[in-house]
Amino acid sequence: MTPPLVRVRFAPSPTGELHLGNARTALLNWLFARRHDGSFILRIEDTDQARNSRLFEEHLLADLRWLGVDWDEGPDVGGAHGPYRQSERSGLYGTALAGLIAAGLVYPCYCSEAELEAERAALIARRMMPRYGGKCRQLTADERRRHERDGRLPLWRFRVPDGPIAFDDLIRGPISFSGEAIGDFVIVRSNGIPAYNFAVVVDDHQMAISHVLRGEDHLSNTASQLLLYRALGYTPPRFGHHALILGRDHAKLSKRHGAVAVQEFRRQGFLPEVLLNALALLGGSLAGGNEVASAAEMAAAFSLERVGKSGAVFDTEKLRWLNGLYIRREGVKTLTERLLPFIARAGYDAGAWGRERLEAIVAALQESLITLADIVDVLPLFADGPCPIEAEAAALLRREASRAVLLALRDLLAMAFSAGGEKRGGLPGALDREAYGALIRRLGEKTGFRGRQLYLPLRAAVTGRLQGPELDRVFALLSPQTLRARIETALAI
Repeated sequence: MTPPLVRVRFAPSPTGELHLGNARTALLNWLFARRHDGSFILRIEDTDQARNSRLFEEHLLADLRWLGVDWDEGPDVGGAHGPYRQSERSGLYGTALAGLIAAGLVYPCYCSEAELEAERAALIARRMMPRYGGKCRQLTADERRRHERDGRLPLWRFRVPDGPIAFDDLIRGPISFSGEAIGDFVIVRSNGIPAYNFAVVVDDHQMAISHVLRGEDHLSNTASQLLLYRALGYTPPRFGHHALILGRDHAKLSKRHGAVAVQEFRRQGFLPEVLLNALALLGGSLAGGNEVASAAEMAAAFSLERVGKSGAVFDTEKLRWLNGLYIRREGVKTLTERLLPFIARAGYDAGAWGRERLEAIVAALQESLITLADIVDVLPLFADGPCPIEAEAAALLRREASRAVLLALRDLLAMAFSAGGEKRGGLPGALDREAYGALIRRLGEKTGFRGRQLYLPLRAAVTGRLQGPELDRVFALLSPQTLRARIETALAI
């Protein structure tokens, strides 16, 4: 069966959590594959035995799925070009190495780490690019045997030929490197583990990868890989290198800029479609200049021509704005479902409110939520019993004018409850919107106050803060007992 014209891959190393840079690379490959009806392959590059973790691999897969990035072939779904973990592909690397040895294109190197570091330091001191000088390139058979008798295990280096190494980058255009500047690079370490550049060439060829889209920090690797493609008789894929993500100081994004792991954004309550949208916008644009689009819309309009060549600044504030926009557009029932894990994590029993009341609470808060985790901060407003009172609210409640408002409110509520009963509208709140409006009118008439002088003491007493959701919704969702208790607590201040 002829493979699809477009076959791209995302090949993370399970040595840490999925960060924004890798997530963006995965997204660009996924969009490219979906745009061209191609295949998106997930490959795990787990040859770093000291740092690899199966737990990190599980997290990587979970984070990709959370983002909505699926794959057609991979370690968990299989495929015709497996296995999809490098640790399970050693036989393929051994065969490729044997071919290079037979052709005389590689040689064993016995230099120790100390010798290599001394050579590197000397070149740097002379302000030269560090590269291997070729000390073991012309060793005789006797010299090799002597090193091995001394217990030195060789690694294998590729003989880099002189001359240009050129290719046409799908994003950056024509690019050229000089073979003289590269130096003979390692393809297999002394412990038999293949180096990155060697393993990735064998894997991409065996998996029929047609296009390699990755960060610009891999540009120098591309030169080495093209040499290996040529030496192994493989047809190379097309390469495209996107710009890196930058922090607000225009340095490469790192932990010092704040959250960089996808899991952290999940914990903070960002929606997956928002993070996906923001990553798609970095360094480029969506079709028509749109800033909001679904994954399907992004895939349908995706073009490498709109992927920027210069570094893109990750703007957390813009991400928060976009997240709030998505939350406000969400249906209340769906939003409630998405909030349940955050409510539970905060130690609340969502079932204690009842589904109808909980959805009414979510509707009351929807306009003010920026992230899903924000629900935790405002839920105490709607819990039965007292709520924490912030310092600014407490200071306002100590004023004589505030006390006058609360005393009048206490009297009016007593009359409203006795006249209207303990339940209205199927919710445990004593006042619906119409009853609340009548209460406020009578409160203004009784105190002579209006505007902030009237509303702020109410908000401070009932919510413990000076800002928040609309008061009519708060009153409608609190039981008469809770309203009375909070007013008494405020009067005691």
